[in-house]
Amino acid sequence: MVEKSFDFKNAEERIYTAWEASGAFRPSGEGEPFTIVIPPPNVTGSLHMGHALNNTLQDILCRFERMRGKSVLWQPGTDHAGIATQMVVERQLAEGGGNEDRRSLGRDEFVKRVWRWKEESGGTIINQLKRLGASCDWSRERFTMDEGLSKAVVKVFVQLHKEGLIYRDKRLVNWDPKFETAISDLEVENTEVDGHFWHFKYPLENGETYEFPIEHDEDGNPTKWETRDYISIATTRPETMLGDGAVAVHPDDKRYAPIVGKKCLLPLADRYIPIITDEYPDPDFGSGAVKITGAHDFNDYQVAKRNDIAMYELFDTKARMRNDDYVPEKYRGMDRFEARKAIVEDIDARGLLIEVEDKKIMQPFGDRSGVVIEPMLTDQWYVDAKTLAKPAIEAVESGKTKFVPENWTKTYFQWMRNIEPWCVSRQLWWGHRIPAWYGPENSFLIVAESEEEAELLARAELLKHDIMSEETIADYVSTHGGVIDGVLVKRDEDVLDTWFSSALWPFSTLGWPEETPELKKHYPTSVLVTAFDIIFFWVARMMMDGIHFMKEIPFHTVYIHALVLDEHGAKMSKSKGNVIDPLVLIDKFGADALRFTLAAQAAQGRNIRLSESRVEGYRNFSTKLWNAARFCEMNDCKPDPAFDPAKAQLPLSQWIVHEANTCAGDVTKEIEAYRFNDAATAVYRFAWNIFCDWHVELAKPVFFGDDEAAKKEIRAATAWAFDQLLKMLHPFMPFVTEELWGAITARDEQLMTAEWPLREPALENQAAADEINWTIELITAIRSVRAEMNVPAGAQIEMLQADEAPKGAVQIIHEGATFALPLGDVIDIAAEKARLTKEIDKATKEIAGIEKKLANKNFVDKAPAKVVEEQHTRRAGFEEQVEKLNVALQRLETL
Repeated sequence: MVEKSFDFKNAEERIYTAWEASGAFRPSGEGEPFTIVIPPPNVTGSLHMGHALNNTLQDILCRFERMRGKSVLWQPGTDHAGIATQMVVERQLAEGGGNEDRRSLGRDEFVKRVWRWKEESGGTIINQLKRLGASCDWSRERFTMDEGLSKAVVKVFVQLHKEGLIYRDKRLVNWDPKFETAISDLEVENTEVDGHFWHFKYPLENGETYEFPIEHDEDGNPTKWETRDYISIATTRPETMLGDGAVAVHPDDKRYAPIVGKKCLLPLADRYIPIITDEYPDPDFGSGAVKITGAHDFNDYQVAKRNDIAMYELFDTKARMRNDDYVPEKYRGMDRFEARKAIVEDIDARGLLIEVEDKKIMQPFGDRSGVVIEPMLTDQWYVDAKTLAKPAIEAVESGKTKFVPENWTKTYFQWMRNIEPWCVSRQLWWGHRIPAWYGPENSFLIVAESEEEAELLARAELLKHDIMSEETIADYVSTHGGVIDGVLVKRDEDVLDTWFSSALWPFSTLGWPEETPELKKHYPTSVLVTAFDIIFFWVARMMMDGIHFMKEIPFHTVYIHALVLDEHGAKMSKSKGNVIDPLVLIDKFGADALRFTLAAQAAQGRNIRLSESRVEGYRNFSTKLWNAARFCEMNDCKPDPAFDPAKAQLPLSQWIVHEANTCAGDVTKEIEAYRFNDAATAVYRFAWNIFCDWHVELAKPVFFGDDEAAKKEIRAATAWAFDQLLKMLHPFMPFVTEELWGAITARDEQLMTAEWPLREPALENQAAADEINWTIELITAIRSVRAEMNVPAGAQIEMLQADEAPKGAVQIIHEGATFALPLGDVIDIAAEKARLTKEIDKATKEIAGIEKKLANKNFVDKAPAKVVEEQHTRRAGFEEQVEKLNVALQRLETL
């Protein structure tokens, strides 16, 4: 029995529990495999709108393919999220009120605390995904640091090292001084802030001078020169100048030609550095001369490498000035910003400060620490990404893997063809510890899959390098239990970048390196659904590792979805206060309403503008569907096994069968093409306009009549069409459709495993469709005229043939036929003309006011883009209104 209304707050959990209990989320083992791996959310995370969109689209695909008879595996899991998780537990320790912190606990105890936190609090987002309706196979849930995945990570590291594709090197990295670790580009947020350009003089060696042009004519020829005994440089970070290794100018910059190859004094450090040429400096920016601080700037690092310029490391892990000979004693131990202030003051005292220029600058911040990131020259582990990228590039070039929308292919190629070595080491305690061990004074390096293997290799290396004899090794082992003890042979302290393990996700989650049945059946996976911002950091790396280790692409399609913005088109952020919590919307309107809202706007390449009113609208759509089910029940429209839709006799039955069949074809085609918005639009149109509005209304006269044979067929056709509708709508709105499926009649199966409706030629009846649709369009035209003429809603007016029409009748021309609607005695024609004229004048004035505003250059240039766009939208609305009003007025003029 269909209840009065859908109580989604109580029904959703009950329905989801029934789905899980039935085992329907697991692969059926029958049919073609269809596999999606979930982009693993951080174990620290909670559901945000990006997750809601991403997982709604994945679930639509999985439910769709499951109903099409495929053996669907939606592989779930979470990522250990190195920095984020370590930060959570460290914060808990700090808030505990005691003296405990990470270092006082020690590594082993701290890692135990993190595991404890993970078991107690790390599953929040999984439960939230269930509230969204995600039909993952939760029995196979994985974690990037569980035993099986950890084994895969170690095997990959060791194999890549043996192949020479993982190595240790000293290079520049993004360094987070708060967490004291290297971080990836993804974890850096570049933000525009108020800053300064400090302009300094670097005196030339031996007091040399040269003529520097300071004025030019219209053709750019110098007309005035100044004698200088210095070269001028500008910097946004004066604290790094103590690490300068050179000053560079462009080779074509003739202003500096006399002093190229000479030296200048580095103030405060009191050492001389060379003046060199390089393509990097821009002659038109600033003075055209650039200080080269190779150890603390990514561009400078490349210049220093090209020109064999010395690099000086200035900071310790907390970004304090180091205690090194090349750092003047006064600044040693100072925080970098404290040192900045002191250095500027001391340069000014020497008369070498030219000016301080206020300037907006882009500054890198750690996305979790919130501190300014420091480029640092450090020893790290690197992957030879260039070599691994070659077959991954070829896979997309050849079409084995395609991006949807296709334009993201260019983004992929741009990064992959210019790929740099991948820094995979992190100075953290939470993560996959690097399986590398070092001999005394770094005399040898061992990389092994287990500590037992490393122990045997270490003993051999100690003998090989004459560090210990067999006897001393035996004595040491009897005392310490082995040579790997943190004193003699030490394990690398670092852990691997979180992306290193998630890059293995498509095959490690299926059991690799073991040859499991799941791996054989479900790799390669089918499609990856993800956001554009991790094409580099995840998608590309899965391509590289999948092809390298599995000798096969990890997925044939990568669907890149857009962003979810607020209703004004602004990116959601806590600072703006415009973040929309998907769980709040689910609580208020139900999961189905949110899911359909997201899907209905998921056009390829177009960002989604989300508003609560839109979600509320689709909640009303759910109510409309529910009321249609109640109509079916009240009129005894139940599925009839004897009903053959291909043999329907009545035009109304033939029409609704034809429309349902057409919709099934459209929805199937659009989902297959990942046009989720078009699929949602097609099923929405059939549900609301065709079934709920027109079919229900056209069926009522039959149900109220005396023709029992007609009633039986229309009931059966209505029930059949409604079943088709529930099936087509299920991937988008699974809860309400599943509830109605079971409420209408007793079923042998759940809706989620019911057979997907196919478009069948036998069900097409264009003649019946044309006949009913002609009638619908005529009724629509009549209603439109009544609305335009302000006809009272309850007024009953006889429609006439055109040649029967009295004076005061409005003509309606529909597909070659002309009808008349006599309105002379129903409305006050003069009053209606006056009303319409007044409305036209009012709308026209609004248009004029908007056009005046848009013609104002100051408004267009200074107003936010969304405000200008709103004005264009308002003008278009008023213009459409004027057009309709004029049509109505013209109709009245003919009366």
